[in-house]
Amino acid sequence: MEPSSMINLKQIQKSYPVGNQSLHVLKGIDMEVGKGELVSIMGSSGSGKSTLLNIIGILDGYDSGDYHLAGTLIKNLSEKRAAHYRNKFLGFVFQSFNLLNFKNAMENVALPLYYQKVSRKKRNSIALEYLDRVGLKEWAEHLPSELSGGQKQRIAIARALISDPKVILADEPTGALDSSTSKEVMEIFKEVNKLGKTVIIVTHEHDIAEGTDRIIMLKDGIILDRNFQLAS
Repeated sequence: MEPSSMINLKQIQKSYPVGNQSLHVLKGIDMEVGKGELVSIMGSSGSGKSTLLNIIGILDGYDSGDYHLAGTLIKNLSEKRAAHYRNKFLGFVFQSFNLLNFKNAMENVALPLYYQKVSRKKRNSIALEYLDRVGLKEWAEHLPSELSGGQKQRIAIARALISDPKVILADEPTGALDSSTSKEVMEIFKEVNKLGKTVIIVTHEHDIAEGTDRIIMLKDGIILDRNFQLAS
């Protein structure tokens, strides 16, 4: 039977060497995110948000504890196995968009399928479908330099979706956008969530966090609250 939780972290510890000392970043994180949940992670700078997201995204390892992704133990993986699980389960959206400047919108969205050895004609056709989903089909031939910040982020979301991941991880996805554009991008995340995708958003913006089902509050490497309520 498939587990109901998509992300399950038990007693996750993570330290980094700093000179001759060790910086203890995550201090026994217990966290569960259910299938199809839309969750935000909040916390001040240095609270461990990005480290936590990097571990969930299999971009970084952890020192001790257990991390299960869709029932699969993610631990001590080779780079090849880590890449396999990232490609199978995860889609990423970053604050800085991470688009290739020399490729147009369609080619940027199609990139994950290029790595999956999908033919050029087929991947571009699928990329156009995903651009249509985020309302940018007519911008398919435009380079990132010809697009606004909001358009770039919608392209990044389409790229994250094209390989049909189970989980979308977004690190400050509205951090470089104005408030009205941020709202538009947040609506797209909600639509993505309605398709059954689990969405985890790291943010410091209250209005973005308020648009999620649940806020996980992090402070100094510890989860203070798994169902935090922002003061209105």
